[in-house]
Amino acid sequence: MPAASRSRTARPAAVRPFTARTVQLARALMAAVAALMITFSPDHSAAVGLAVFGGFAIVTSLVLIVAAIIVQGPGQRWPSVLMGAITLVLGMAASIPTWRTDALFFVLVITWAALTGLVELISGIRSRGQEGSRDAITVGGLGLLLAALLLIVPVGFVQNYAVEGHAMSLTGIIIGVGLFGGYAAIVAVFLGIAGLAPAATSTATTSETTAGADRLADHGGEA
Repeated sequence: MPAASRSRTARPAAVRPFTARTVQLARALMAAVAALMITFSPDHSAAVGLAVFGGFAIVTSLVLIVAAIIVQGPGQRWPSVLMGAITLVLGMAASIPTWRTDALFFVLVITWAALTGLVELISGIRSRGQEGSRDAITVGGLGLLLAALLLIVPVGFVQNYAVEGHAMSLTGIIIGVGLFGGYAAIVAVFLGIAGLAPAATSTATTSETTAGADRLADHGGEA
């Protein structure tokens, strides 16, 4: 009887197909796609920047909403729900072709980076000590940094220069789209590493689970 009780108690839990690390990897993939599209595009206009941001935002919002429904517990869902809602609304606004102007790019991306960065930063601070809290603090801080950098860039900035006799211009929108692409690249690398790294608490959790199972089995044997 004790042996049977031990085997039933120590049975490993079923592996969930979606975990916090799955969400990190999905967000990293979306950020990587956005970074690559901007990096390899010769056109850094508002139309291209908003098109990339709109696609990135809409897909990322779906990842966050799915995470809130499937992965996170009742008390942990509010950051993903709030960030998902903000990202979805702003992403849809960026996807309307007739609205794509230089000013709108700065307004949408600054608003998105500031709001979602603040929410994720607060979420990470409130959950300090739990898995993923440091990642949330870092990504939230990067979002706030992006918003601050974009606020510094003048929308109407134009700097003309020449390269080997060819006249060229550096504009505010080129800088803004480039900053968003750089942010996306950094977030993709950071979340990719975080999602692939082994869980620091996995060994401790397994030991605690095994010890608990042994104690229950011993009590069962004594009974």
